[in-house]
Amino acid sequence: MQSTNNSAPSNRPFLTWQLIIDWAEEHYRSRAFTKDERIPARPGLLYLIQKGGIRLVGNAHITASRNKSSKSKTSPISDEAFLGFVGAGQPFELIAQSPFTLQAYAHADQTTVLWMYWHDLDNWPHFRREVLDAFRYQHQRKLLWLSTLGQRRTIDRLFGFITLLIEEHGEPWISEDRAEVTSGYYLPWPLTHAQIGSAIGSTRVT
Repeated sequence: MQSTNNSAPSNRPFLTWQLIIDWAEEHYRSRAFTKDERIPARPGLLYLIQKGGIRLVGNAHITASRNKSSKSKTSPISDEAFLGFVGAGQPFELIAQSPFTLQAYAHADQTTVLWMYWHDLDNWPHFRREVLDAFRYQHQRKLLWLSTLGQRRTIDRLFGFITLLIEEHGEPWISEDRAEVTSGYYLPWPLTHAQIGSAIGSTRVT
């Protein structure tokens, strides 16, 4: 995945990407969002991030039964879980399968998102293959996420979570004293304790 401060991946032909941007603007399928603004994404559509980055969250609307005083009661349970980021130049789509719902939020100011129907990709066959390759890569990464977040110890889940985030979205940090050497990596946007806790299945991150 690419980090979110780039408007498009460096290996993508500029002409094709610019044609898609122009097409989206011409058909009113491009919109900029402020930080934390919900993106009104719908299942069945394809979304492309031109600039910025989004975070995905999920809800499971499950009704739990409980017995009290010989009476059966039900109470809805809905916890929002942080599912990760999608950076600039990458596609995403949302699925709808009861009782689960997915939502997308802009994680940086001026996050620009393009949207289209899948058959619109017929206009750009080479780009269609890029999109499918990107989704295939995302699927492979999700298997690593599942492996990491399935670890028994919280510290292992936390370490794996941060490692995968840096691998996918980290940007090199260069010290002012040694401008020619990469001293480390950092995330280009903030991540709250609550988001980390929901991702690794912990109520509190210490």
